[in-house]
Amino acid sequence: MTRLLIVDDDAGLRRSLGLLLGEAGYEVAAEGDPLAALQRAAAEPFDLILCDVKMAALDGREFLRRYLAAGGAALVIMMSAFGGEELALEAMREGAYDYLHKPFRPAEVLLTVRKAEEREGLRREVAALRATLETGGGGLVAEGPAMRQVLELAARAAAHATTVLLTGESGTGKEVIARYLHRKGPRAAERFVAVNCAAIPEALIESELFGHRRGAFTGATEDRRGLFEEAHRGTLLLDEVADLPLALQPKLLRAIEEGAVRRVGEAEERPVDVRLIAATAQPIEERLREGRFREDLFYRLNVVRIHLPALRERPEDVSALAAHFVAQAGARQGRPLRLTPAALAKLADWRWPGNVRELRNAIERAAVLSTTGVLEEGDFALGDPRQPGAGAPAARLKPQVEALERVVIEQALSRSGGNRRLTAQVLGLSLRTLFYKMRRYGLSD
Repeated sequence: MTRLLIVDDDAGLRRSLGLLLGEAGYEVAAEGDPLAALQRAAAEPFDLILCDVKMAALDGREFLRRYLAAGGAALVIMMSAFGGEELALEAMREGAYDYLHKPFRPAEVLLTVRKAEEREGLRREVAALRATLETGGGGLVAEGPAMRQVLELAARAAAHATTVLLTGESGTGKEVIARYLHRKGPRAAERFVAVNCAAIPEALIESELFGHRRGAFTGATEDRRGLFEEAHRGTLLLDEVADLPLALQPKLLRAIEEGAVRRVGEAEERPVDVRLIAATAQPIEERLREGRFREDLFYRLNVVRIHLPALRERPEDVSALAAHFVAQAGARQGRPLRLTPAALAKLADWRWPGNVRELRNAIERAAVLSTTGVLEEGDFALGDPRQPGAGAPAARLKPQVEALERVVIEQALSRSGGNRRLTAQVLGLSLRTLFYKMRRYGLSD
């Protein structure tokens, strides 16, 4: 729901505007003191601000300057009575989106607000697309704190040639992060080579990685370079590295330590200079305990570890990811596509056992089958809730978890005296995430 803040020292106008916009479906807050409004705008996420030009404590232009200087991102609509038009126009030159002339008609207010809302939606979509492009494509979005931390760690690791181990469930975007590490590093101009270790038959994986000499085995009709040599001076991603055969692991460790490989059937070693990134969706420590993964190889791979959270653990990213995938699908189909609010709410409520990959495929399917270009709630078949994994256990557990989470947030708010910033710090949440959960659980007031 779009959140608006009305800033005006006229109590009657605040009340009438609040009623009008509230009945139109907006979540409305109001402040008569512009200084208090500045503090509130800094602490709470607002999409639009309606601000009077002339106020006793602080005029609208100064409010705008201070709000923008503090990093405020909401669109500001100025409101001016007769004689204040020039001030409102000056405010627009300084960054305000539009202005309303008092006295205004309800239809005029709603039209202006809806235009601003549409522009803000487009801005967010463009920002999500830009963030995706800057991080190497593939739907990498960092709206919430969990993925922002991932990107910050990846950005620091990218500048160095050290080995990185990426962990996380299937579909969380490990290869996207690997490509980001390559593109942001000093080897960006060289090749990025990726291989899924679980997809190669055990009898062939040594040859695939290190190459072979002609005649080394049946079917080896010519000399062949392996992937280490293919990635020379570039980056090699070993995806699902936990599935490597145990017998091959010491050879991989030697190749990493020595910077050299030996082709199957050859005696001499060939030097290689490769930035190695390993990734796994498997619980690699469990493989260690079972003796299925070598401890020395694990420590050599686990120099910098980056864990990608599951999509259900970062609900703030779902809408931005959805916007990105809808825009991608529209570009491929050559037509505009958009999600309805009901469809977006359905996507936000799903647990996404297949993570980002499942979300992308769900939107692709809906886009292909849509005849209107408007993706409705019914266009998304997200599986039978009675099935395991999307199933009844999760359905029974979710309300209990949410009820407990609501109680914890209520208690934290009570202990902090209603201080939301302090509450977020105590709970280890970003302020944005706290507001999201408060609105979800009806705690906004």
